[in-house]
Amino acid sequence: QSYAAGNVYAALYSVAPTESTSGTELSGSNYSRQQVTFTVSGGTATSNVAVTFGAASATWSTAVAWAICDASSSGNILYYSTLSPTQTVLNGDSLTFASGDITVSMD
Repeated sequence: QSYAAGNVYAALYSVAPTESTSGTELSGSNYSRQQVTFTVSGGTATSNVAVTFGAASATWSTAVAWAICDASSSGNILYYSTLSPTQTVLNGDSLTFASGDITVSMD
């Protein structure tokens, strides 16, 4: 089944969020959160579309973490995790997570 409780968005962070901090989200240079949808099976949600962050208009800060948020800006972080390996998007490049690359599970 597909997750349809509302729109959710993937975000990238140069400082990872934690239980007590919101981290530092990338900004500027054509960065913006990207909508993502999920297929849910049991307690695991897996992205069912490719998520592409647009072409950078300047080199972005190194992304060390990602999050799923409930708004296209501001809002709340619903889930987060570190990126391994970290990602640096150079001027003119974009970053894509293939369908199925983002997995969220409840513990």
